[in-house]
Amino acid sequence: MTATSDVRERATDVVQTNSTSLIDLSHRIHGHPEVAWEEERASAWVGDAMADAGFDVTPAAYGLPTAVEAVHGNGPLTVVVCAEYDALPGIGHACGHNVIAASSVGAAMALGQVADELGLRVVLLGTPAEEGAGGKIELLARGAFDGAHLALMAHPGPVDVARADAYAVTHSHVTYAGKASHAAAYPELGLNASDAFTVAQVGLALLRQQLPSDARVHGIITHGGDVPNAIPDHTEGRWYVRGTTTQQMRQVEERVHKCFEAGALATGCTVTITQDGQPYAEFVNDADILAVYVQNAEALGRRFAAADDPAGRMNRASTDMGNVSQVVPAIHPYIGIDSLPAVNHQHEFAAASASDAADRAVLDAATALALTVADVASDTKQRERLLAGSARG
Repeated sequence: MTATSDVRERATDVVQTNSTSLIDLSHRIHGHPEVAWEEERASAWVGDAMADAGFDVTPAAYGLPTAVEAVHGNGPLTVVVCAEYDALPGIGHACGHNVIAASSVGAAMALGQVADELGLRVVLLGTPAEEGAGGKIELLARGAFDGAHLALMAHPGPVDVARADAYAVTHSHVTYAGKASHAAAYPELGLNASDAFTVAQVGLALLRQQLPSDARVHGIITHGGDVPNAIPDHTEGRWYVRGTTTQQMRQVEERVHKCFEAGALATGCTVTITQDGQPYAEFVNDADILAVYVQNAEALGRRFAAADDPAGRMNRASTDMGNVSQVVPAIHPYIGIDSLPAVNHQHEFAAASASDAADRAVLDAATALALTVADVASDTKQRERLLAGSARG
């Protein structure tokens, strides 16, 4: 069962009526990239847009300075629309979070206009620090998703992909401590912390042939030494380990850590491995709601990539929305911005995130998300299912 034609038309009209302001919001965020936990302007702009739409807005929501919550409606079915807006260090909005913010604002505005008819409590939740810092995980712990029956958002990619098959991922900070010495006069007195990383990375390269084909290990050295004529006594790096499940991720992580330990053993250095924030969990799709989204998106002219299309692999990226999906029914489809050959986390994708195609994606995602919620809320079976199980436990 779908929502009535009147409800669907009103929701669609809200997005179209506000199209100029939504695209402007996307472009403003794009033009002023702010990295994790520093999204002061973006969160304020999102909050202002929701206040103008008649929502009750709480800045610095749940004690996080760059989170924002906007609420409208008092219905029994609580829907959380997540808005991301953090950028990547050095490459700006190369993951298109400006598109997410604007489309989520548009979807929430549309749902706010029909909340009474649909029995909804609509929450627009501005979620900072998705890029590696786990803002949604912190919001989960602070109660932002308590009582939610459904959480959703759409993420830009090169092409449309319905299903999120996001990896579980853990983020590690690796430090080697050695002993400095003159590299020419007294090299034998040094313990080379840079060589420790070299040994570890050789071990990782050899380990990869023994890992599951769908596991991922990658990282960077963030500090490799200070001057070439001194044995480096302090080096640092950041490494990610990904798996299709949290269990697989942990199994791979244990073997990866042994490679770092080997670097310390071979060079005489000491190694310290600490976790950067909470691990991201794999994503659990609500298949019934995702099918409704696909129908609504296709009706707008969107076409989804085939399962074996390499351009659609963005759905394998990790997201802190995975942790939300473990406890709240959720969808996280990918909306195409026609960026090929550019793909996420490239400078060229950052440019494409403010293109005409990206602007169309803002409006299409906002409309498809809003109509999906409207249809689900109007379907007695789906509504009762969601109301009966707001948390999976």
